[in-house]
This record gives sequence, structure tokens and C-alpha cells, in this order.
Amino acid sequence: MDSAVGEQGASRPGGGRRPKPESRLALVRRARRINRELAELYPYAHPELDFENPFQLLVATVLSAQTTDLRVNQVTPGLFARYPTPDDLAAADPEELEQLIRPTGFFRAKAKSLLGLCTALRDQFDGRVPGRIEDLVTLPGVGRKTANVVLGNAFGVPGITVDTHFGRLARRWRWTAQDDPDRVEAEVGALFPKSEWVMLSHRVVFHGRRTCHSRKPACGACPIAPLCPSYGEGETDPEKARKLLKYELGGQPGQRLKPPANYPGEPAPPLAPPSASGRPVAALPAADGAPADGPEERQ
Repeated sequence: MDSAVGEQGASRPGGGRRPKPESRLALVRRARRINRELAELYPYAHPELDFENPFQLLVATVLSAQTTDLRVNQVTPGLFARYPTPDDLAAADPEELEQLIRPTGFFRAKAKSLLGLCTALRDQFDGRVPGRIEDLVTLPGVGRKTANVVLGNAFGVPGITVDTHFGRLARRWRWTAQDDPDRVEAEVGALFPKSEWVMLSHRVVFHGRRTCHSRKPACGACPIAPLCPSYGEGETDPEKARKLLKYELGGQPGQRLKPPANYPGEPAPPLAPPSASGRPVAALPAADGAPADGPEERQ
């Protein structure tokens, strides 16, 4: 796919008569066509957290709350070198753990969640991450979003991950009008076969981080523009819009230090050395300046 598709959308006239209500069949067809377009645009879409096993993915996903995946990926190598198993992490000194994860923000609350969930894994699940959503959501700091990330990417269980990007794009594309993540998950899931749920989540999140930003969506450089009911919310000039693209689409490094072999961009840099104050250099901002792509904290 090339920018010509986006430019076709950019030349589309605005205003005019109110469009006719979309039938259910038309919505399903448009949603699935968007998914096919995204698959062509991002054949390399993948989870943007570095991990080697279900335990590492679970911990990384909990840490990703209120920070970027990049920052988590820069912190977890040292964390897993020190605590390679749930038993090791369950026995960690809280203050030492807090310092290791400090760059991810909210480190005291996250340390408490990690200690609690690893204690539960040790005591209730024989030190292993369970492969059922009913069990995962009983762990401290783990909600449906985190559970779906782990199940879909570590166990191959179909699920839709509704983070801030997925919810925003689902509403912009009129797949749902819901704000509640559980309702978004249910309504969007009904539009697609279960076999598509995991990759759909990756593709939508990729597009939200790279093109369809929260404050300044790059409408004029978006191949989905002809299918998007919200076209025009962002920059429609193709040249200006292309300057808003992020990560590999904008010639910038990605978020993973160890991206998949088919990823066309550059890997992320490791964590910068501590500053004169002894703390790491501040984290890079999210792709669109929005906070938190990570999971919900349990209330």
C-alpha cells in the first residue's frame, strides 16, 4: 500500500448531506476491509513488549501501565536477570525491586502488584502463569486487558486487547460507541472471527501509535482514510501528515530492543546511563503524547 490511498482520502470533499445510517452488514464488511488494509500496511505487526516466556510477558504488561513499551523494554533485561522466575520475584526485597523498576513510573504500586502476583503464582499456580482468563484476573494488577495480552501472545488463545489506542480507533471507525473496555471488546469482537482477534489487536494498536494519534491524527497520510467516518479530525494535507508518522513509518526506532526479524525499522536503544543525579534519563514520550498504553490497575 502507498500514500496514494491516503491522498485519495485527503481529496475527499467534506460537508454535504448527512450520510445514511450504516447497516449491520455494511459495518461488518467495512470493519473487515479495514482489517485487511491494516494487514497489508503492517504485515510485521507484533506485541511491542520484549519477552521470552509467559512470566516475562505478564510482568512486562503490568509494568507498562502509565508508561511506554519502550521504557518497559529498557528496564526488563535487568529485572529478569535479577529475578528470572516467579519464585525469585516473590522473594524480592521491596526496596530493591522498586529501584529496578523506578524508570517505569508508579514504581511503588507496581512493585506491590508484582510481589503480590508472583506470590500468588508461587502459592496457587505452582510457579506457573495460568492459561485461563478466569485465573489470570485473580492476580494483583491484572485485569482483562492484561490477561488478553498474555493469553493471545503467550498461549495462542483468541482475545482482543482494548488499550487506549484500540478504544480510540474503534470509536473513530464507528465500530462501537462504547467507552467501557469490556463493552468495546464485546462489540468489536462480534464484527470479526475469533481467529483474527489477536492480530487485529496488534494492527489497530500499531496504527494508533504510528498514524491515528490521539491529538493529531495523520489523516492525509492514512491508507484507511477512504473507509474512515472520522476523516478530517486530523491533518489532511499529505505532506504535513507524513511528518506526523511515528516509529518505522517516520524513520524512527521502534519500541522493542529485540524486534521480530521481519520488522523493517531500527531496534530501540537500551536504557541510557544514569544522569548525574543517579537516575536514568527521562523516558521518551508516547507516540502521540498520550499517557499509558499499558494495562489497568485493579481497583
